[in-house]
Amino acid sequence: MNLPTVKQLRYYVALEEKEHFGRAAETCFVSQSAFSVAIRELETLVETQLVDRTNRNVTITAVGREVAAQARLVLKDLETLTEIARGNRAPLSGKLQLGVIPTIAPFLLPKVLPTLRQCFPAMELYLREETTHRIYQKLMDGELDLILLALPYELRNIESMTLFHDRFRLACHRSTRLIDPYHYRHEDLNSETILLLEDGHCLRDHALSACRIRGLDKVSRFSASSLLTLIEMVDADLGITFLPEIAMGSPMLTGTGVITVPLEGEGYRQIALAWRQGSARADEFRQLGKFISSTWEMLTGKEEQS
Repeated sequence: MNLPTVKQLRYYVALEEKEHFGRAAETCFVSQSAFSVAIRELETLVETQLVDRTNRNVTITAVGREVAAQARLVLKDLETLTEIARGNRAPLSGKLQLGVIPTIAPFLLPKVLPTLRQCFPAMELYLREETTHRIYQKLMDGELDLILLALPYELRNIESMTLFHDRFRLACHRSTRLIDPYHYRHEDLNSETILLLEDGHCLRDHALSACRIRGLDKVSRFSASSLLTLIEMVDADLGITFLPEIAMGSPMLTGTGVITVPLEGEGYRQIALAWRQGSARADEFRQLGKFISSTWEMLTGKEEQS
């Protein structure tokens, strides 16, 4: 059985990303004619049309998208195999592409990265900050090595490792008349008092679930596209919200009139690392997870929770 070559896979991944033969050929440092021949040879080999060609446009077929995603995974595994065979790659060294959600990145990474860089100087860490859905998709497409996210979230073909629990706190303006923050009862809220992030941010769903918000009539029709905007809305006393404990002490809260108060109960989200099942670097990722967990525990003085 004839299999695609590494060159063909690299060329095809470049084409899927650029959607233009000329630009893709440039990134691969080959002529456009040689590039086109390699793509046609790949299509002949797999007996499937991967690309729809017109005079001006290149459209990747549905099967072509699946092939490109799998090609990325194959290329990453080949890179890992080569490094292992050479025997010159220490754990947590070399290129590592990490996806992280925006309700974790600005709070956790500035505290953890300095120590991480000191302990693993050979690591080349590339960060991608996007919503959970997008980083999960990029992980499965092979564009990311692992992701830092909040659970629960439905993940398939993934191995995850919980790092710690991130409790929610009530947040409001210090002089608000909307509630008594020190005697908070959900039942006492007026309609549309609760401000949340817009759909697409898992923090919205986690807050609704963890804080036991049953009546959606209490949730405002206005929502925020970012945590910074949400805090500004609370600072203007347009409503109250629920912030993760990880955000306490953040510059986002500095200079505002927003206060936070602990909530009764065990409402929390799980901060976790996740990677593709069967990844050749799974042991490294677990090592990274333990490092982040222990560093966070040391910085916050809290016991690890898993």
